[in-house]
Amino acid sequence: MSGSDLIFWAMFALIVVSWSRGLARLLRDALAVGPGYKAKVLCSALFTSGLRVDPDSAPEVSDEAYRPMRAFRTRVDEGARTVTVSLAGRFARTAVHRPGWGATLAAGPLAPLPLASAIARPDGSRPWPDGGAPAPAAAPALERALESAFREPRSGSPRRTRAIAVARGGRLLAERYAPGISAETPLNGWSMGKSALGVLLGVLVGEKRLSPEDRGLLSEWRGPGDRRARISLEDLLRMRSGLAFSEVYSDLGSDVTRMLFAEPDAAGFAASRPLAHPPGTRWQYSSGTTNILSLIARRALGDREYAAWPRQALFDPLGMSSAVLEADASGTFVASSFLFASARDWAKLGLLMERDGVWDGRRLLPEGWVRFLTTPTPQAPNGRYGAHWWLKISKEFGGDKADAARVPADAFHAFGHEGQCLTVIPSRELVVVRLGLSIDVAAWNHAAFLAELLAAL
Repeated sequence: MSGSDLIFWAMFALIVVSWSRGLARLLRDALAVGPGYKAKVLCSALFTSGLRVDPDSAPEVSDEAYRPMRAFRTRVDEGARTVTVSLAGRFARTAVHRPGWGATLAAGPLAPLPLASAIARPDGSRPWPDGGAPAPAAAPALERALESAFREPRSGSPRRTRAIAVARGGRLLAERYAPGISAETPLNGWSMGKSALGVLLGVLVGEKRLSPEDRGLLSEWRGPGDRRARISLEDLLRMRSGLAFSEVYSDLGSDVTRMLFAEPDAAGFAASRPLAHPPGTRWQYSSGTTNILSLIARRALGDREYAAWPRQALFDPLGMSSAVLEADASGTFVASSFLFASARDWAKLGLLMERDGVWDGRRLLPEGWVRFLTTPTPQAPNGRYGAHWWLKISKEFGGDKADAARVPADAFHAFGHEGQCLTVIPSRELVVVRLGLSIDVAAWNHAAFLAELLAAL
């Protein structure tokens, strides 16, 4: 055998071994994350949102990119409010729903939680935002814009728009819902929860419990020579902590998928990551960062006060009666990804931002906090990100198309997985919410919808 033949067969063997290892890793990750994803998403859909879905064919876990999850079998216990997912009875993962707390993936022993405090219900006789009266009949042009948002393209990926709410001048202008969805249905905002946490932290800053300049934020980071102690609260809010974290949803072994669907302590997992860059020097979007902030709030408040904090600080004052912020097995709110609320209630969050943190004559957020959240982070490309709020429409939602230029420059947004969008345009006193199940990230063009909506108004 010649030298060149030896080289060829050596390279061939290397490729086979690498391929085999890659396949083994892919299978390992699928078995670690897949059942957890399906159990958690179905448990939330069935018991937090109250949707009537077939666990074996629900698009949330069986269509398009989720087709491989059809191989996992599902068992729903209505009485115990649990969903268990397994592969031929093995690799089982269970999610548990607790009233007031939503669904939790039982990746470990569940931390005991106090009873959820009662939340104020809206007065249906009063108009939105304080009450629950429906929006008046919309103008024909606005109705056409909403109608087009629910229309499916003749070909390509389904949009699956589920809810839209439009408010202007503090008045609910128009709303529309897909079959099976109502004005009271809480739907997951996914990463829109990050923006809500940015608002919630403003309450703690106003109470002097936290400050953007705070460092040495976690005891785990205060060891001798640990450079993570230099990370400030503002660095975390602006996604420039420098912590290593892979935010790749297509990779079942990435940090974000492991954190959300395999780890019992999401924030602890994210906080354990090492520094990849000096704090404050590089912008990197990270769901782990938000959950670290949630843990910082928990330690600043203490467990008992923390448990009621989202309701008392935000949901109750705004009358967000549908809102549920789900916790992980350790008892920390997974603010990066698991805040559920109706379209009307998401719109109330936007209205609070549009009103500079003042609600019904009462200042809920410290003066200047909305400006802080919506000031561009210098390290973020093209000024597209502030502090847990987006300042430009992302490329995935049509931000690189001509329609994006028609959106007023003062607009800011909360965006989430599967096409969740909350847009606030202060110069127009406008708040727009779109919730859906756009599994293909490019299926929903938010820039085009906003441009059509603005033209209709």
